[in-house]
Amino acid sequence: MALHSVNLNELFTYCWDMIRAIRACKTAAEERAVVRKECAAIRAAINENDQDYRHRNLAKLMFIHMLGYPTHFGQMECLKLIASAGFPEKRIGYLGLMLLLDERQEVLMLVTNSLKQDLNHSNQYIVGLALCALGNICSAEMARDLAPEVERLLQFRDPNIRKKAALCSIRIIRKVPDLAENFINPTASLLKEKHHGVLITGVQLCTDLCKVSEEALEYFRKKSTDGLVKTLRDLVNSPYAPEYDIAGITDPFLHIRLLKLLRVLGQGDADASDSMNDILAQVATKTESNKNAGNAILYACVETIMSIEDNGGLRVLAINILGRFLSNRDNNIRYVALNMLMKAITVDAQAVQRHRATILECVKDSDASIRKRALELVYLLVNESNVKPLTKELIDYLEVSDQEFKGDLTAKICSIVSKLSPEKIWYIDQMLKVLSEAGNFVKDEVWHALIVVISNASDLHGYTVRALYRALQTSAEQECLVRVAVWCIGEYGDLLVNSVGMLDIEDPVTVTESDAVDIVEIAIRRDTLDLTTKAMAFIALLKLSSRFPSCSERIKDIVSQYRGSLVLELQQRSIEFNSIILKHQNIRSALVERMPVLDEATFIGKRAGAMPTSVSTPSAASINLPNGIAKPSAVPLVDLLDLSSDDAPAPSSSGGDFLQDLLGVDLLPSSNQSGINPVPQNGTDVLLDLLSIGTPPAQSSPSTPDILSSSQDNKTPVSPLEGLLSPPSQPKQAASAGAAPVVDFLDGFAANPPKPEDNGSAYPSIVAFESSALKMEFNFSKPPGNPQTTLIQATFTNLSSNNYSDFVFQAAVPKFLQLHLDPASSNTLPASGNGVVTQNLKVTNSQHGKKSIVMRVRIAYKMNNKDVLEEGQINNFPRGL
Repeated sequence: MALHSVNLNELFTYCWDMIRAIRACKTAAEERAVVRKECAAIRAAINENDQDYRHRNLAKLMFIHMLGYPTHFGQMECLKLIASAGFPEKRIGYLGLMLLLDERQEVLMLVTNSLKQDLNHSNQYIVGLALCALGNICSAEMARDLAPEVERLLQFRDPNIRKKAALCSIRIIRKVPDLAENFINPTASLLKEKHHGVLITGVQLCTDLCKVSEEALEYFRKKSTDGLVKTLRDLVNSPYAPEYDIAGITDPFLHIRLLKLLRVLGQGDADASDSMNDILAQVATKTESNKNAGNAILYACVETIMSIEDNGGLRVLAINILGRFLSNRDNNIRYVALNMLMKAITVDAQAVQRHRATILECVKDSDASIRKRALELVYLLVNESNVKPLTKELIDYLEVSDQEFKGDLTAKICSIVSKLSPEKIWYIDQMLKVLSEAGNFVKDEVWHALIVVISNASDLHGYTVRALYRALQTSAEQECLVRVAVWCIGEYGDLLVNSVGMLDIEDPVTVTESDAVDIVEIAIRRDTLDLTTKAMAFIALLKLSSRFPSCSERIKDIVSQYRGSLVLELQQRSIEFNSIILKHQNIRSALVERMPVLDEATFIGKRAGAMPTSVSTPSAASINLPNGIAKPSAVPLVDLLDLSSDDAPAPSSSGGDFLQDLLGVDLLPSSNQSGINPVPQNGTDVLLDLLSIGTPPAQSSPSTPDILSSSQDNKTPVSPLEGLLSPPSQPKQAASAGAAPVVDFLDGFAANPPKPEDNGSAYPSIVAFESSALKMEFNFSKPPGNPQTTLIQATFTNLSSNNYSDFVFQAAVPKFLQLHLDPASSNTLPASGNGVVTQNLKVTNSQHGKKSIVMRVRIAYKMNNKDVLEEGQINNFPRGL
């Protein structure tokens, strides 16, 4: 056969000349000019229609295509060469067809007839070219047209043609799965081939048929499983064959293909799985693992064992193979072993547990990808029985781990300790170790949860504060540790000094009041700590000023130093706390008394974001703390209104004090009873947030006077607390300007608290809702000095002759209003007006004077064990509310 028509030396010379010309170009524009000039020369040569040089021009064009330049003008030339009679022309034409075109080109339709002719050609080499091209660029339309020819060629006399036909068949059934059944019988005959090239392509074709056709899967399970097992056994036991040998193993590629096919056939079929158990055990035990080819076969064998139906002995053998992989020096082998073990743990966790020590060693590996994958596997291995030793190993490694890995390692340790801690003291100990070693990598929600657990462990308060004090001596640079420590010292500093609640496992420690103040002062003065930590330290100092009267003067001096701080938060706290220490000693102990047990439900709500305040319900769910502490959690109702206001200010979760955000302190005492957490507003006073007393202002307003502004009579700074405690008659300028009077948030401590205004005559009662079965009346009043807020007492009367049970009242308001509901006086409403149910509401109107109150209500109750639901909208509120 003549193969001389493409002169390779001439083509190499051309390519080299093009490369040198392109390299000589100094700019991209010059390079494009060189390529355009050469493309123009090729187009001119193509137009000359010289049969002897046509294939040479296309070869040059393919080189330009490989350089990344457009060569679409040569597509028709490919079709002309394919239609030529000679093999050299067809060879270049098909090569150009595969390089310059793909299945999306419309011109490809023109080549279908040429392919059909070549597939029936008497020259097997031309048939091979057509099969190669069809296997690379076959579209769905071409697959349907040429599938019979390819199916026929699966029985061709030459093994190379059968091999190419099998590969082309894979492309066809992937493009048109409906044709799969036509290839089932020819494929079954290919599985009996002795030629390895034909056999490996037949196995792959069988695998693809099983994936796209249930009929093919059932056929091969019944007819071919035993034959495939025999073929694999012969391959495993075959003598040395030089043409197939790789590292002493006969044809590992065929090994792996057969194992993958057995995996598909055995998955979900117990009979097929039983028939292949013996050969899988033989492959797993007889394959050498000191070469990469052997490891590849073993890995494929493990995947097959894990995928077929249950066989406990085989799975233990497979997991042991993966355990050996973990000791391999090759990082790739260890990585794939860790991946497979993560899948195997869901099947046989006990077998994986035996390799726990090896997996832990992988966590300490120098390769970052192996470390992360091993850490994820350890996380899955942890359970109640091994949590303590595994956590100890991880924390020990945390001390020496790389900085870039500490974040992931810390997150996993914290998650493990939170989920599986057997007791509170162990939880606290482990978290303190983590905070001491990697406190800067601990997320906020982790140390928030730790504070919640500490507050609930009343018998461990003394132990915890002493442990934190010791830890702070050596790890003062860890931010989160400092935060938890100053919080605990502020709360339980007296337990620290008096050594209250000493446990047998503790070493005695002597701490004076001055020492406790010293460590908090260091936290304030350390420049590397952020504003949140310093603000928490200020609160701790304020609390210690009451706990340690002998240090009160020193604490006042420390706090006073920040009156002129450039950081507004620190300056404000300094002024307020200094005023408390100097002028309000009679109420200081009440203000800074120990925090109550922190509610996990509130903590979860703060983390999830601001909760809706426009609806209320008394129902509650139970949420568990990491150590088994259950607290009720409010379940918000669906908003009953779909009203919006463009100019209504959106609620903000960032307006309150950071300690309120941290601990979830509720500003409204009654909200704890109803299960509703109000959203903190931007106008909330810092001292109010800290002490959780009084009623917060409803909404910030431009007319509200600045608590840090100077007095009108003199220019000296005024303490915000002084402004809050001053008599209402003093701020005359603010009152004359029309601003709302400043509310005294410490009013509850006054000797004669002012009485609420009687607004009965100004705001008459209304019948808010009435039906044939129920009547609801509203009585209105206003708190002193707060026109935006309206207090409503709802009275419900039963007009029917049946008692109502499970009585629930719900309400919703637009976004410019804020609604708070107290619990109802009863959930049973007597019949015929023999008794009433009352419920108090508080509505804050941020658009007071501009928009009126509007409310939609829903009343649910049971009458004769039948659920009744009544709804309505209230639009008749008195003007001026």
